[in-house]
Parts: sequence; C-alpha cells; structure tokens
Amino acid sequence: MTAVLRLLEDLLARPSVTPDDKGCQALIAERLGAAGFACEHLPFGPDDFRVANLWAVRSGGRPGPTIVFAGHTDVVPTGPLGAWSSNPFVPSYRHGKLYARGAADMKTSVAAMVVAAEEFALAHPQHAGRIAFLLTSDEEGPSVDGTVKVVQTLCERGEQLDCCIVGEPTSVETLGDMIKNGRRGSLSGKLTVRGVQGHVAYPQLAKNPIHLAAPALAELAGIQWDSGNEYFPPTTWQVSNIHGGTGATNVIPGELVVDFNFRFSTASTPEGLKARVGEVLNHHGLDWSVAWTLGGEPFLTPVGSLVSALSSAITAETGQTPELSTTGGTSDGRFIAKVCEQVVEFGPVNATIHKIDEHVAIDAIEPLKNIYRRTLETLLV
Repeated sequence: MTAVLRLLEDLLARPSVTPDDKGCQALIAERLGAAGFACEHLPFGPDDFRVANLWAVRSGGRPGPTIVFAGHTDVVPTGPLGAWSSNPFVPSYRHGKLYARGAADMKTSVAAMVVAAEEFALAHPQHAGRIAFLLTSDEEGPSVDGTVKVVQTLCERGEQLDCCIVGEPTSVETLGDMIKNGRRGSLSGKLTVRGVQGHVAYPQLAKNPIHLAAPALAELAGIQWDSGNEYFPPTTWQVSNIHGGTGATNVIPGELVVDFNFRFSTASTPEGLKARVGEVLNHHGLDWSVAWTLGGEPFLTPVGSLVSALSSAITAETGQTPELSTTGGTSDGRFIAKVCEQVVEFGPVNATIHKIDEHVAIDAIEPLKNIYRRTLETLLV
C-alpha cells in the first residue's frame, strides 16, 4: 500500500460531514509539521457550527513564488445508508475502485497533495519560494466561515500568494483530461411580484401577479445576456423555484415569488445583470422587488506559468493533453482568486461526486500525487 493510499484510507474513515472535520486537519497538520511546515489552525464560526481551517507554510529558504494547495476536508451527507453497497465511511475496494464518501470530492486530492509535498520537501529541502496548504471544513456547507475567512486573515497580514491548485475533481472521463482554469460567477435573485388577492370568480376585483409576471419571465428566459468569450460560455439565467397562491383553488394570489440564478461569465457584471432585469420588469409595469445574493464573481487564469506547469505534469504522467474549461458550479477558488493571481482546479474524475457509492479509480491515485509533485518541481526547483 502506497503512502497516499494509507493517508487516504485514514481520511475516508473519518465521517467528516460538513462542518465537522473529525480530526482530518489535525492528522494532516501532524504530517506537514514533520515535513517542515509551520501549521496554524484558524477556526471560525459559532460554537455549534465551528469550522476547522488549516493554513500551513513551508519555506525553502530561497526567493521564489508561493504555491498553494487548497481543498476541503468536509464531505456531503451520505443519503440513505441502505442504498450504499458498503459502509460509506469504511473504505472498500471493488473492481479497481475505492468506495467511500469523499473519495472523489475531495479527500483523494487532499491526500495526494500532502504526500506530494512530503516527497518534494524531502528531495528538495532548500527549494525556492514557499509551499502552502489552505484547507477548510466548510466548502460543502454555507462557505461563510471557511476559505473566505482564511483569505481575509491572509489579506490582513499582507500575505502574497502567487499560484494555487484547488483539488476539486475536474477530470471527466479519465485523470488529466480537464483543468478548470476559471469558474463562472453566481448571482441569485428572489423576485417578488405583488398583485391584489381576490376571488377567482371576480377577477375584475383582483390583480393576478402570476398572469402579470408570465410575459416578463418569458422575456427574461429568452434574453441572450452575453456571448461569452474565449474561456467562458454565454451567461445563463434559470428559474429554480416559483410559488404563488394560498393552496385554495378559488383564490387569486396576492403575490408571486420567483427564485432565479445567473451563472455569468467575465463578459457580464453583477451590476449590469441586475440593471437589465430591472428594465424588463419595469417595461412590463410590474410592482416588484428583488433580493439579490452574489454567490461569487467569475475568475479566470489564462495560460501562464501555473497552467503550463500543471499541463506538462499531466502529460508527462498520463499522456493526456488537458482541456481548459470554466464549466460547472462554483468552488472556493472564487475566494482565493481575490488574493492570488493564478488559480486553477485539478483532481480526479468527478462522475460520482455527491452520489451513492462515490468512488475513485485506484490506478489514478498515485499518478495524481505525481502530477502535483511534478508541478512543484517545475515551479520551485
């Protein structure tokens, strides 16, 4: 059994359902401390929802960039235990795969990063620059007391971060076929359209907000918000929830509530999207209000030293030429990008993340570790 697999088994056996870290970061800090890292635990949040965060740094003693490995030790809930083929917190091997909650998202990446750093530090104790780890137990949860708070702390200290690899599972069919070099932004809105409640038999005495809002919603659904760009697909707008009515079949509702979300590219801004929504709603003469939530702004890392180093490492280890992509949801990369010029995401195949019987291919684990180590060798030797 390899060093990565031993560490991975230990992490997977800990039921670290967000935000409870279950000692994962203490185990990692012990390992990193032995490899010359200065480890700092940065817990945030209320006592009944305490989030564990780890910031660990190793300096090689020579000038150079700071390379950060970032990730999370928390996992999503298992769902019904009876639906699993084996206990989700007992690592199980079947047909060349390792099964457990968090196997793909993202304890395999975390274990591979740790061992890659250990191997690199042993081989190159006087390396250039610094290697750092930023780990949280609040990525799968609200994400308010995790990476975002650590980044704020680092900003207050004047920390300079140059490159960051987030260990999100980005591969699609096989390890190495995709790197995420950015993510779209997320902007949500809760739209309230006000009408006048009344009896369905006397519509002239009421004002139905569902009828009034329908043309506006149809227009919003048909808008091309932007054309995207070289790295991003066009911005999209989707309704996720809609509610109006009292439950009775003979009452015209007094208001309609619509939840919607933008996934937007760098070709649009939150302010511009908000303004266009307002223009449409006003055009249709609605009595409306929107409560906005900016989940994250888009970030992008063009081809440069980090993308080139990681891509070369992937090709050398797997033979794959990775595709650069910005598809998918948000990640903690959106917070790190505010203090780090180059941020990418790379990890194992993501086909089973958050699913029953989540798993990772065993033969991808050691190559993943080697890719992370090779990247360090390119950037810090």
